Amino acid sequence: MLNSAGTDKSLGISGNLSPADYQAIQQFLSQNCGIELGDSKQYLVKSRLQPLLAKFELPGFADLAAALQSNAFSAQKLKSAVIDAMTTNETFWFRDERQFSELRDHVLPQVLAQRNGSIRIWSAACSSGQEPYSISICGLDALRASGKNRALQIIGTDISEAILEEAKRACYSDAALSRGIDEATKAKYFQKSYDGYQLNEEVTRQVRFQQFNLLKSFAALGRFDVIFCRNVLIYFSDAIKRDILTRMADSLEPGGYLFLSSTEAMPPGIGAYEMVRSGLTNYFRKPG
Repeated sequence: MLNSAGTDKSLGISGNLSPADYQAIQQFLSQNCGIELGDSKQYLVKSRLQPLLAKFELPGFADLAAALQSNAFSAQKLKSAVIDAMTTNETFWFRDERQFSELRDHVLPQVLAQRNGSIRIWSAACSSGQEPYSISICGLDALRASGKNRALQIIGTDISEAILEEAKRACYSDAALSRGIDEATKAKYFQKSYDGYQLNEEVTRQVRFQQFNLLKSFAALGRFDVIFCRNVLIYFSDAIKRDILTRMADSLEPGGYLFLSSTEAMPPGIGAYEMVRSGLTNYFRKPG
């Protein structure tokens, strides 16, 4: 219970966030995961980080800000928890369904026709797994339609280790499935379990998850035929957006495809892609 001064009486925790402490948290997030909060997101910081004060037995935000600036090993769990809390974003199945229709009906058939070997797809900032698993379902449909026996390798990455643990479990509630999964798809790919609906191995075996920071080098991830990078670039500065998209072009095979969200535009000055305009949606292709 908070009193008028913003203090939890039962725990002795202060909920006050000073300008200096907010600036320290801003700087930590910018340097460690590229998030640019701006100067008016104090409410977001307080709502997402307040629970960590009790969890880590910190008297207030001043102590949290000080710990974020520390190099002590004991501060690493707190730093990871702050990143997890500030980067957990909304997601749902087949988000922007037109893009998944384009992937299934046009992009994957073209990739299958043009290349031999495994098809590799990267779902960046994949959150709790709905996007890479949606990609996997589309991939299964495309492979069946093609009559080809090809391996599909999907890598889902996110900076949050906690959210990736949810993704790996591949078990979803009724509420989560209601956001994008119709009854036919539920019956085909999910099995009822004691705590929700478990996704079939046919879908999950094509997907692996890896904790990854988009500010780091992409080299170890390898090359991809398709990259999904949706609803994450909005949190970065223009300079970081351009850097990420330029490096993603280097990670694409010649003729590979990039999907941004339908509300995101390619920043000016990036010549590594050409826009593909279809009757359903727009996306990008690396020439080659």
